[in-house]
Amino acid sequence: MKPNNLLLLLLGLLALSCSSGKNLSFDSSKENLHLYLLMGQSNMAGRGKVQAIDTLTHPRVFMLDKNENWVLAKDPMHFDKPGAGTGLGLTFGKIMANEESNIKIGLIPTAVGGSSINAWFADSIHRQTNTYPYDDMIRRAKKAMESGTLKGIIWHQGESDSNSKNSLNTYPQKFEAMLDSLKSDLGISSIPIVIGEIGYFFYPKAKFAKDMNGVIRQIANSNDCIGLVSAEGLNHKGDETHFDSDSYHALGTRYASEMLEIQSNCTSIFNY
Repeated sequence: MKPNNLLLLLLGLLALSCSSGKNLSFDSSKENLHLYLLMGQSNMAGRGKVQAIDTLTHPRVFMLDKNENWVLAKDPMHFDKPGAGTGLGLTFGKIMANEESNIKIGLIPTAVGGSSINAWFADSIHRQTNTYPYDDMIRRAKKAMESGTLKGIIWHQGESDSNSKNSLNTYPQKFEAMLDSLKSDLGISSIPIVIGEIGYFFYPKAKFAKDMNGVIRQIANSNDCIGLVSAEGLNHKGDETHFDSDSYHALGTRYASEMLEIQSNCTSIFNY
């Protein structure tokens, strides 16, 4: 069942916790802390206005902060650029936590605004932020996996690769190569992945943006362990590039719904 926005609001309010402790530790089995990697560029990092609901924590939803400490998750979750704000990750995490009362959710923010697919390979620098998105992601994932078990990846990226026909044509191969490297570096054989369309409102700003969504759908259709989230009906915050806060909430709901479906259909997922 797909939660609607009203249910999302209720989930956030009912799950409110006043605690915001640093350096949290987990005494239970690693199997009880479900980890999710948040990867991509600015629309995964989040650029929405932080609203009251985005500061409400859930007692079983955590994030690995900039200093690699576990803290209760709230927006802004990412720290890639000063403009980081509300994104889709917190909504996603709350819904996943409410599916099972005996588990905790550990979100691993790794998205980098402005990064193309080319930045998501080992030793590849992203000049805008002077960071190494892939290497940083692997380091943070390994740190998180000391406490929990990786259960999925959510990916939102493509705007930076929408201006070049060559980028469009090579995107599927690069995406597959990135995942192969990730699985090898993290010691996993398969993982459920949910990827999202870029905003339809972005089409006038990039020559091949609409075609990029076609490529994203193609990737999702190529593997039973990859799910697709539509951007239909979602709005931008006024810049025709980034979703507004309400749309990020909707995206988080869609990502969670799709992840749950993929996890139920994707067999032999975890083989360490």
